[in-house]
Amino acid sequence: MQQTYRLVIDCPDQIGLVARVSQFLADHGATIVEASHHTDLQTGRFFMRHEIGADSIKLDYSSFLEEFTPVANEFQMNWKLTDSNVKQRVALLASLESHCLVDILHRWHTGELQCDIPCIIANHPQMKQFADWYKVPFHWVDFKSLGKEVAFNQIATLLDSYKIDLTVLARFMQILPDNLCQKLQGKAINIHHSFLPSFAGAKPYQQAYDRGVKLIGATCHYVTKDLDEGPIIEQNVKRISHSDSASDMVRKGKDCEVNALAHGVRFHLEDRVIIHKNKTVVFG
Repeated sequence: MQQTYRLVIDCPDQIGLVARVSQFLADHGATIVEASHHTDLQTGRFFMRHEIGADSIKLDYSSFLEEFTPVANEFQMNWKLTDSNVKQRVALLASLESHCLVDILHRWHTGELQCDIPCIIANHPQMKQFADWYKVPFHWVDFKSLGKEVAFNQIATLLDSYKIDLTVLARFMQILPDNLCQKLQGKAINIHHSFLPSFAGAKPYQQAYDRGVKLIGATCHYVTKDLDEGPIIEQNVKRISHSDSASDMVRKGKDCEVNALAHGVRFHLEDRVIIHKNKTVVFG
């Protein structure tokens, strides 16, 4: 796979911005292999993602950061540069439902998700069988005996010790405390088994059944202290009918869940998501 640098920018929209970035890249011999732009007309904000062939540019990673900084300052940019060869370290958190956990592990194992998975953390010991199969270190955190505060402190310590870049809640059925949400802001992804914001909280499929909905879905979003209200990365839907029971919705909904989560995680790992306030720009 070709090594690339990913230049991701958001800043106030202004004349000459794209030309200035393009000129900088051209001056250093860069080949742009993918370019995405978006202007939010309501907020006057500009979003950009350029993927650059690392072997084409005359600058190494450190020199790129140093030389681009004056350009970024000139245009008041929020920006980052990432190297596709540097894999993010991803922790998976799980409870009893295994479908999202196993799907992410399979996609990682087959190379679809470019990351490292150094640990799986679960509040049910049964999940160890999947960690063992994929040869990933497993940690059981017993919420019942420890209590929530101590349990979450233990999880936070594990995330620190493994130097985790992204935490994925793969149907982890515990509400993260505010302090951990704050610590993981923009670096924790959840899958909610509902097409938010319609049915938040517990038993969304039963809520959907009771309302007689014709579409069900799942929502992949960033974790915030406001339950199930974080910036949405990806959603997946499936059509249903009056003949579908609540259990049918659960079965069909699992397809939505695994797809939405996998796509959301991949978009994040490839630096395709820019968070702005409570919304996202996703360059798919």
